[in-house]
Amino acid sequence: MTDDPRTLLRQYGLTPRRALGQNFLVDPNAPARIAALAALTCDDTVLEVGAGLGTLTAALAAHAGRVIAVETDPHLVAILHQELAAFENVTIVHGDILDLDPAVLLEVPPAPVMPLWGTRLPHYHVVANLPYYITAAVIRHLLEAAVRPARMVVTVQREVAERIVAVPDEMSVLAVSVQFYGQPRIGMRLKRGVFFPAPDVESAVVCIDLYETSPVPVADVAEFFRVVRGGFTQRRKQLRNTLAASLRLPPEDVVAALASVGVDATRRAETLTLEEWGRVTGTLYPH
Repeated sequence: MTDDPRTLLRQYGLTPRRALGQNFLVDPNAPARIAALAALTCDDTVLEVGAGLGTLTAALAAHAGRVIAVETDPHLVAILHQELAAFENVTIVHGDILDLDPAVLLEVPPAPVMPLWGTRLPHYHVVANLPYYITAAVIRHLLEAAVRPARMVVTVQREVAERIVAVPDEMSVLAVSVQFYGQPRIGMRLKRGVFFPAPDVESAVVCIDLYETSPVPVADVAEFFRVVRGGFTQRRKQLRNTLAASLRLPPEDVVAALASVGVDATRRAETLTLEEWGRVTGTLYPH
């Protein structure tokens, strides 16, 4: 296939669609570097979200046993079918990843009982060049799925990448949501010029190695995140106020519950560790 996406766009008479957040990799070295971060083998299946013009898809297909490339733009889907026709291990799917079940895409039989934690498949990886406006939604959708990958390699806005890998005292709902499921790190940073059109911000590639079992023992995952989101509803306020208001609990009960697990009620949500959130959830909603 043609190496430069700008050439492909001219060839097919297309222009990037801002409404879909389309920014295509034009640095010839970037696809191989991103694929290397995924550390793929011939036994691996890759779910690529936002295949675009197939530049990264081709790099992934050179190392993985199978690539499932999801693209929502029908014009790009048509190009992908033509440009990637030589790759027998690539399956192109036209659709919105938020409407698709990874288990169905991977052809994994449904579990008879939905496990609390989900199933981590060791040879399933996700690689995605995510439109910035749906970054958090896509990451959450894939992490919370019944079938989860062993590793995710996602290109996101640099500021978002830094939020994902944050530590206390800079935590956020996004940081807790990702770190609950896996260990993130920034694999590489990308300047604006590696994309066409160049975005207004710099980007970074985040690698998330997912845990086999939960690092925080909680009885109910949904309950855990209800407490976390409640704590972050008003970041400048103290936990005793945010949790009481969001969870509709008497303030004195919240203060007593926090004290019972060694968490000062005057702290703010961004200072808590995952383990502390787990203890707070357990004392507010004991099972």
